[in-house]
Amino acid sequence: MYIIILIVFLLYILIFPEESVQAASLGLNLWYEKMLPTLLPFSILSYILIHSGLLDGFAKALHRILKHVFPISSAGIYPLIAGLLFGFPMGSKISAELVKEEKMTREEGQRLFCVCNNISPMFIGSFVLNDCLQRPDLRLPSYLILYAPLLILYMIQNRNQSFTSSIERNIKTDNSSNNLHKKATSMNFQIIDAGIMNGFETLAKLGGYIIMFAILAQMTMLLPISNPIIKCLLVGFTEITNGVSYTAKQTLEFELAYPMMMSYLAFGGLSGFAQTASMVKESQFSMIPYFFMKFFGTIVAFALAFLLVH
Repeated sequence: MYIIILIVFLLYILIFPEESVQAASLGLNLWYEKMLPTLLPFSILSYILIHSGLLDGFAKALHRILKHVFPISSAGIYPLIAGLLFGFPMGSKISAELVKEEKMTREEGQRLFCVCNNISPMFIGSFVLNDCLQRPDLRLPSYLILYAPLLILYMIQNRNQSFTSSIERNIKTDNSSNNLHKKATSMNFQIIDAGIMNGFETLAKLGGYIIMFAILAQMTMLLPISNPIIKCLLVGFTEITNGVSYTAKQTLEFELAYPMMMSYLAFGGLSGFAQTASMVKESQFSMIPYFFMKFFGTIVAFALAFLLVH
């Protein structure tokens, strides 16, 4: 199957070179204009904060409040907030790094990255609602449709769980948190250098995935399918940006186009799935729970968006 896919991919590039170059250019522009300036600084800072231990005190203080309403450890607060604010794959990347550094248990990381790896609200508000749909008034309802169901499901599934981070265990046992702070101060420039290299490596991987799936989305547009709804769904569930843009250009009613776009965003596309798998491969998180969580979010997002516009 892999060989067949690669051969078809190669044949498409050879037979349709202009379309391939155009799709790759669109993917590269998306990476350069949207993801690189947004995610690179945050990726570098995240690495420094995680590996230096500078975030531990703030996370512990915030955890005293959140632990009464949300089943999470102090270490899990950062990927949860970052994933919701800055979008995927930062939620999965930070969760995997915290597990690798043994600041968060693998069980919590497995459960948490399924809900904190979502589309950035900046992308939803600016590109989808403002540029494509010209409906900025739907920002708040759209955020609730995409984020609230997953968070509620996570709370229900883990209501009897009690997650504990290494930060809390260290404070209970000895003074290792002080030792960690001293170690972080003495290794400050090494951590910064490593964070910069880690950030560029991460964004380079994402750029490659975006370009490849942009070409794949372009391939789906050439399929001999006359039904525009089916074609929009194929493109949208392959790569979000192309799917949203392609759906917006079709003569579909807003009452149908909006729920379809919300379903693309909730699922994340095959491109987002591949990017996430790349970010968590070293932590060996299972992608099966992630898929089912995204599938649940997709169905709920379409239904809620459909009810909203009707």
